[in-house]
Amino acid sequence: MPSQASLSPFSSLLSFDRCAQPCYSLNFLFSYDSRCLTTGNRSIKVSRLKAGFWESIRTGILKNNSAQVVEPPSNVAEEEFVEPLPEEVVLVERTRSDGNIEQIIFSSGGDVDIYDLQDLCDKVGWPRRPLSKLAAALRNSYLVAALHLVVKSDEEEGNVEKKLIGMARATSDHVFNATIWDVLVDPSYQGQGLGKALIEKLIRSLLQRGIGNISLFADSKVVDFYKNLGFETDPEGIKGMFWHPK
Repeated sequence: MPSQASLSPFSSLLSFDRCAQPCYSLNFLFSYDSRCLTTGNRSIKVSRLKAGFWESIRTGILKNNSAQVVEPPSNVAEEEFVEPLPEEVVLVERTRSDGNIEQIIFSSGGDVDIYDLQDLCDKVGWPRRPLSKLAAALRNSYLVAALHLVVKSDEEEGNVEKKLIGMARATSDHVFNATIWDVLVDPSYQGQGLGKALIEKLIRSLLQRGIGNISLFADSKVVDFYKNLGFETDPEGIKGMFWHPK
């Protein structure tokens, strides 16, 4: 089972509509109540719209319940969507006492070694999963976001140490919906806001790709973590249901 300090791979559901009010999914549901999603010095504005959860899942968009949906004329060509490039951002940089430069870097390009991931899972107390299945999970994910600790030597140019300290991944239909899984941060680096930054930047990456419904599961130990990010539990009274072999 996950350690109390870790972010569980099964986390509370939250749902965003691209630059609009989130819609909602299953199990410990959360709705984002803030007016914007902030990362660094930039913000994505969030406008509040009213829509039912099941309606948003069915249509892939959020629309005002009282508004009429107008289809565009058939002769209007759809805009060509350009897939954003993978992102790499330095979240923290400091000079250590030995003169070496230490950075914590967020990346969304899927740069995760399965052995490093297994070691990270061990650190947070998750049960081990077969390496072949871990590799398949990463390979089949829509986005894999990672936090790496990078140490650059002050004396030897090109001498760089790199350590995986956080990860989250998302599966998706590539159009409307995505679900975030396996959110974890090395216990030695928890309490520094890195988990919050990881989730916010992963959500930003999904929004930039036009993904409108974003869901995520959470166990009871991390419900407050998501509440502190502005999410509400069980919007519209929606409850999660699971089927598993007995």
